[in-house]
Amino acid sequence: MTSPASAAEVDLDDGEGLLAADRHGLLRAASMAGAQVRATAAALTEGDLDAVRSDSPPRTVVWVAGPGTAEAAGMMLAAILGGSVGAPIVVAAEAPPWIGALDVVVLAGDDPARPELVTAAATAVRRGARIVVVAPYEGPLRDATAGRSVSIPPRLPVPDDFALVRYFAAGLAVLHVVLPGFSVDLPAIADALDEEAFRNSAGRELFTNPAKVLAERMRDHDVVLAGDSAATISLARHACTVMLRVGHQVVAPAGLSDTLVAIGTGWGRAGGGEASIFHDEELDGPLPQQGRTVVLTTDAERHNVSARLRGFDDVYVVNANDVPDVAAPGGNSEPGSATTPGSARPEQQLALLAVRLEMAAVYRRLVRG
Repeated sequence: MTSPASAAEVDLDDGEGLLAADRHGLLRAASMAGAQVRATAAALTEGDLDAVRSDSPPRTVVWVAGPGTAEAAGMMLAAILGGSVGAPIVVAAEAPPWIGALDVVVLAGDDPARPELVTAAATAVRRGARIVVVAPYEGPLRDATAGRSVSIPPRLPVPDDFALVRYFAAGLAVLHVVLPGFSVDLPAIADALDEEAFRNSAGRELFTNPAKVLAERMRDHDVVLAGDSAATISLARHACTVMLRVGHQVVAPAGLSDTLVAIGTGWGRAGGGEASIFHDEELDGPLPQQGRTVVLTTDAERHNVSARLRGFDDVYVVNANDVPDVAAPGGNSEPGSATTPGSARPEQQLALLAVRLEMAAVYRRLVRG
C-alpha cells in the first residue's frame, strides 16, 4: 500500500512537477551563483577596491565573519589559498587584538548590525588597517567605517543559504587587489557556474544531471559528506547546513579518515551486516536506513582519495569534473568543452561543487512536493 507521503513525491525526472513544487523560487536562487560572481567582477572592474591596492603584500588578511555562509567562504579561501599566496589568511569571529596598519581586514556577513562585525570595524579603523566590507553597507557598520573602508555590498537579492559563492568571489577579488602576483578571472568563474547551473536545471534528466544524481543517492539513506582536506571539509560542512535548512534532510560532515574508520567497524550496513533474504517488513518492521558516504574532492586530491577507498563499498567520490558528456546549447559534446569544468583552478572547482551541492539540497526539498 502506498502511503500518502510517498504518493505526493515528485519524480526527479518530472521537470514540470519540480518547477510546480518550487513555490519559493529555490531553484532560481541556487542558479544565481554565476550572476553573483559576475556582479562582484563588475565591482572589481569599476574600481570599487582600488583604495586598498598596494605594491607590497599585507602582513595578514583577516576575514572576520560570524557563523554561516560568510564564515564557510573564509574557511575555504584560507584552506585552498592560505599556503600559496603572499600573506597568511586568518578567519576569526572577531577582530584579533594584534591587527594594525599592515593588515587587511575583511568584514563579511549579511547583517550590518551584527555586534562582532561593528566592533571589528571600529577596532580596524582605530588601528589603521585597510578595511573591506563584504556586507550590506548600511546601519552601524557603515557608521563605523565611513570614509575609512571600501565595500562590496550584495547587488542581487539572494537568500543567505545560497550566498557562499558571493562571499567566496568577494574574497578572491580582495586577494586579487591586495596581493601582488595573485590574479583571478572572475568572469570565467561566472561562466563556469552558469554552465554548472544549466547542467543541473530541472528539465535535465537524472542521468545527465549531477545535482539530481546526488539528490537520488541521498534518498532513503543516512548520509555522510566527507572531505580529505581543510577546504573540502569546510565545503562539506556548508553543504550539510544547506541540506538541513533547504533540503530538510540531516546529513553529517566528517573527515575521510574518521569516515573510513566508521565504515570499517560496521557503520552503513543495515543491522550491522547483510540483510536477510527472509526479512519481511510487514512482520519484522522496516530495516534501519543504510549509510552512504559521499566524498568531495578536487583534482589534486582525487588520485590519493581513490586509492584510499579501494575495497570500500557504497562510497561515492564527487569531483567538479564529474559531469556527463552531453551536448551544450550550441551542440558541442566533446569532453573538456564548454560543458565541462576542464582543468579548472582549485578555487573554481570548490565553487562548482558548492553550486552542485546547493542544487542537490533544493531537489531533496522539491521531491517531497
